Amino acid sequence: MTTQMIRHDWTAEEVQALFDLPFNDLIFKAQTIHRKFFNPNEVQMCQLLSIKTGGCPEDCGYCSQSAFAESDLGASKLMEVEQVLNEARKAKEGGATRYCMGAAWRSPKDRDMEKLKAMISGVRDMGMETCATLGMLTAEQAQELADSGLDYYNHNIDTSEEFYGEIITTRTFQDRLDTLEVVRESGMKVCCGGIIGMGEKILDRAEMLRTLANLASHPDSIPINQLIAIPGTKLENVNLPHAIDFVRCIAVARIMMPRSTVRLSAGREEMSDEMQALCFFAGANSIFVGDELLTTDNPGRDKDAELMSKLGIEPLPAFEEPALDKAPTNTLLTPASREKRA
Repeated sequence: MTTQMIRHDWTAEEVQALFDLPFNDLIFKAQTIHRKFFNPNEVQMCQLLSIKTGGCPEDCGYCSQSAFAESDLGASKLMEVEQVLNEARKAKEGGATRYCMGAAWRSPKDRDMEKLKAMISGVRDMGMETCATLGMLTAEQAQELADSGLDYYNHNIDTSEEFYGEIITTRTFQDRLDTLEVVRESGMKVCCGGIIGMGEKILDRAEMLRTLANLASHPDSIPINQLIAIPGTKLENVNLPHAIDFVRCIAVARIMMPRSTVRLSAGREEMSDEMQALCFFAGANSIFVGDELLTTDNPGRDKDAELMSKLGIEPLPAFEEPALDKAPTNTLLTPASREKRA
């Protein structure tokens, strides 16, 4: 039965039908599937550190680190290795079992690789899972990171291929998929999701999830972010999605990719306890802890601990996530991309 749940052939009509389900039916279906693969009362605690902030040449409309944004955020150099490791030690003491490092780059330069590898191996030596988001990678860079002990590489597709150009013009949707392919081929696990609330339609949310679910292997973890409308960015005046609509995305992601970790990521500072509780019930089983994400506020540890206590949710101990199914290898192309290349 579990094998039949793992699919890579979702149609647009099938995904839309999930979004159209009555809310109670959708949540019941998602929670039922969630319990087949995960303990419903455990959530993984991750912590995120910006190891190189600002000055990014990409024009992502949601990001204050973009050089195109009219924000007060200055550009910084790559942090020193020991600085990063000190922050990682604090994160572990605070209960984090995964440490994520993010750099505001289009792609890492070769001169930065030795520092990055030292950070990764140092965090891994502490007994934490490692994750990094550094922009686009070549196959050689991906292999270097994998060999240094990087467990996960985060590279979000952000939205549907059709809506993508409304948000980003400096790299293509296919660029994103190409990086996911070299990451998977290197042996690292893929962390890939998107952002809800950028002015997209429900169809775009459905197509984003369909793209992920129809990859040769599902992403090992799927961050679902709610837009943080940052002053000075292109999307500063976009309205937040309704809480129920956001929860629907969590539930559909859980149904379509049942063995993946679904991460309730950015935007929790604007979410009520009740909204977050619904997200956990819909299948989210990971959060970022600490007072800050890359450059934006996040609920503090005390607030998170209080919520988890109310819900009876325990932090997930350090563990190896189950290896996802291995579908026959094929290129990471969406149907629209295949038509364009034909």
